[in-house]
Amino acid sequence: QVQAVESGGGSVQAGGSLRLSCTASGRSFGSYARGWFRQAPGKEREFVAAISWNGGITNYADAVKGRFTISRDNSKSTVYLQMNSLKPEDTAVYYCAADSSRHFASARPPSLLSEYNFWGQGTQVTVSS
Repeated sequence: QVQAVESGGGSVQAGGSLRLSCTASGRSFGSYARGWFRQAPGKEREFVAAISWNGGITNYADAVKGRFTISRDNSKSTVYLQMNSLKPEDTAVYYCAADSSRHFASARPPSLLSEYNFWGQGTQVTVSS
């Protein structure tokens, strides 16, 4: 069974840090761009960050630029999201995703939700003021 499982979510005070992980199993995800999205209550799912298949190119939403860092370890089939200086508005369910339609893509990893066709189940991040 192919699946991706997020972990590392939780509750933290504003200004704190969390690191999310997303580990895929069932097949190799090493050739795919991978991303993180989030969805707050009553809002649409939005792009957070993405990383190319080899980690050489990253892409961030303006709201998290300079505070969040995406990275990956293909030997562990895992993508990470280091979140620093967290704000209450970062509160959301965070989802990892993979673009399995393109292998070894050299382009900037996509920010559109529709470009991703494989999703994890999500992990809750709550930031209190």
